[in-house]
Amino acid sequence: MQTIDDSIQDKRDFYRIEDKLALDYRVIKGPDLSDAQLESPQFQMLSELQVLEQESQHLLRQIGERDRSLAAYLKIVNKRIELVARTLVTQAADTPTDKLQVTLSEGGMSFTATEPLEPETWLALRLVLMPSPLGLVIPARVLRCDCAEAAGSWTIGVSFEALSDPERQLLARHILQKQAQEIRAAKTERIQL
Repeated sequence: MQTIDDSIQDKRDFYRIEDKLALDYRVIKGPDLSDAQLESPQFQMLSELQVLEQESQHLLRQIGERDRSLAAYLKIVNKRIELVARTLVTQAADTPTDKLQVTLSEGGMSFTATEPLEPETWLALRLVLMPSPLGLVIPARVLRCDCAEAAGSWTIGVSFEALSDPERQLLARHILQKQAQEIRAAKTERIQL
């Protein structure tokens, strides 16, 4: 049961979205992912390609200011590499495929699990955000574990305390895209009424 102090501590400074994503996790000793062994070579490649793309965006903008043709060509090459990586990841047998309903923000997330987890436990989360797919392996600390409405399930709240800047930017971009998609859907629904 949460106390008043817990609920104050659980307030986040980030916009939250309801999302459906593929999720896998393992308990680890601390925020270091080196021994988590959650990443297949294909999944690791996709994660690294996404981080590299995020880090190179400013360079591509600079090239685009000088030479639009070269920038357009580099964007096409980038899309081709990303397409190959996505295909490899979706074909990998150990990529998480079961989609869960979660509440996601740049600062953390909550999800339903079949077993309780002690607060302060560290997890290695492997996320596949749709529809990109955007693959991330990130450390998270359990903030809370509450009994869920469904029998035999638990609502787990985790905090992303050891995200790198590129990982946080990838999450932020996904959240903004999802938020924009929800706004467009709401406008379309209003117009149809």
